[in-house]
Amino acid sequence: MPAQQKKIIFCIAGVLSFACALGTAAAIGTQLWVKGTTLCKTGALLVNATGHELEKFIGEIQYGLFHGERVRQCGLGGRPFQFSFFPDLLKIIPASIHVSVILFCTVLIVFALVGAGFFMFNAFGSPYETLHGPIGLYLWSFIGCSCGCLIMILFSSEVKIHHLSEKIANFKEGSFIFKTHSEQFANSFWIILVCSLVHFLNALLIRFAGFDFPFSKSKDSGTITGAVDLMY
Repeated sequence: MPAQQKKIIFCIAGVLSFACALGTAAAIGTQLWVKGTTLCKTGALLVNATGHELEKFIGEIQYGLFHGERVRQCGLGGRPFQFSFFPDLLKIIPASIHVSVILFCTVLIVFALVGAGFFMFNAFGSPYETLHGPIGLYLWSFIGCSCGCLIMILFSSEVKIHHLSEKIANFKEGSFIFKTHSEQFANSFWIILVCSLVHFLNALLIRFAGFDFPFSKSKDSGTITGAVDLMY
């Protein structure tokens, strides 16, 4: 492939990596990771609510990695309540998983920036070391894609397996019990998915530029090496 086309491909990949870093950084600070509704089970049972009457006992909840907000509905109107994971909810959430999600988000930002820098370096500079060349670009893209996948897996397990929304809804509730009525991942969670796909796309762009995948050897190189050995 001509050098000019390679430069264009590397520039595109670098811009995409930089956009992923900015998107992940923005996603960390929002509370748009999970949106849902909670049902005040105790209040609904007290009045034997059914059908449209249940709407008076369905509140809202949304949260991110650091803070969130829920609206408590127990038949007397909505009562908003804001909370933060650190230190308010630290005792009731799976702290190790939650901290791991934040850690991998940070790693994703760092390696997205590193990848963007090396893509631009390969586009406008002259790579002089292995990690500045194609193998390094594959490595940064692989780490970024892996971190994005780990973030989604860990956060999904925290929400679905450990019932994070219910633990938040029942935080500091004495006699009332809340159950998750509906739950869905919001924009910030899907930004992480897009970033993972972008890093995977960058690996394909590197291959499209004419560089082989790491640890792959062509038959021609082996034949040439063997011929040189026979000469000596």
